[in-house]
Amino acid sequence: MSDHSHTSELKADHFDSGKAAKLATISGAFGIVGVIASLILGLGNMPQFAFSWLFGLVYFFTLACGALFWVCVHHATDAEWSVIVRRQLENMAVVIPFIGVIFAAGIIFFAPLLFSWWNEVPAAGSILAKKAPYLNATGFYARAIFYFVALTALAVFLRRNSVLQDADGHPKYTINNRKLAFVGIPALGLSLTFAAVDWLMSLDYHWFSTMWGVYIFAGGVGGAIGLLVLLVTWLRSLGHLKGVTIEHYHIMGKLMLAFCIFWAYIGFSQYMLIWYANMPEETVFFIRRNTETWWYLSLILVIGRFFLPFPVLLFQATKKNPKWLCIVAAWLLVMQALDLYIVILPMLHVTGVSISFLDVTCIVGIGGLLLAFFFRTLPKSNLFPARDPRLPESLRLTN
Repeated sequence: MSDHSHTSELKADHFDSGKAAKLATISGAFGIVGVIASLILGLGNMPQFAFSWLFGLVYFFTLACGALFWVCVHHATDAEWSVIVRRQLENMAVVIPFIGVIFAAGIIFFAPLLFSWWNEVPAAGSILAKKAPYLNATGFYARAIFYFVALTALAVFLRRNSVLQDADGHPKYTINNRKLAFVGIPALGLSLTFAAVDWLMSLDYHWFSTMWGVYIFAGGVGGAIGLLVLLVTWLRSLGHLKGVTIEHYHIMGKLMLAFCIFWAYIGFSQYMLIWYANMPEETVFFIRRNTETWWYLSLILVIGRFFLPFPVLLFQATKKNPKWLCIVAAWLLVMQALDLYIVILPMLHVTGVSISFLDVTCIVGIGGLLLAFFFRTLPKSNLFPARDPRLPESLRLTN
């Protein structure tokens, strides 16, 4: 709730454009080096290049979708606490169209290497024959276009209305964004769910899970709130976002804890249901990831994604300590990467873990380019919604 016993005023706060340009140049340089290194290494090992590229792309896609989810939830629930940090979630979400460009640039070359069904002729009565109306190149491309168009439109218009409100403070932008959020949440849920099916589940078209979409959702949304904690802390260290208090960290810590638990709940539920049913079409996923050296990474994921952060986030003192919260946030981002690595790479290295330099160069290349785009966007608007009607309530937050 909010404390109305005092008022706070906060001046507009812009990130220095010169500093942003410098950071964008540095990030872009790392991205270009990563891309060039990936091309050089990948030409000699195209299957590894394809899987490493997919790993890097999906990692950043899930984080961007997670940020967009939080923006939608903010408007749909008319939240007050998040106003001061919402602009950074908007900035994170608008990298989605750039992710779409990277997807389009690679998928044409990599799809036949990633998906065994791509060039396989379905035999009569086979599993692929039954799934062929969905698993075909035309449908795959059409759905991908829908995902990126829908998510891009949602991210861009939500941010556009928010930025326009900085000029005149008109409440119509708040109302319009609320309407957009009500439409956007189902569109986001469907896009992320079917993207997870198309790009991840169909790596093995024999396998299926009805909980797959929400599992990928849980990881991306939890990772996005961790990324927000790191971003807000970095901006505060530079003298920005002075309206962010320990109370805001407390709530972000609560959300990190909630999605730490939610991810574990969904992951365990999926595992338990598949284990109990004991159907070969389902159990193959866990058999592949719980044998040979993949078992060690799976064990690290279970411990590192839940059992380590859970007791730290359980206490109010750590949730109100920015230093501790940043450590946990960074750790959860690493665990999100490990989660997706375990999802994707066992389809290439079926006999055990085989880490490649391409796994690193693809992450650096894609991440560097996206970060450059983010820094170019950062100084184009105020660092928080300066004339949002709920801003005073956000500044007076207590919980």
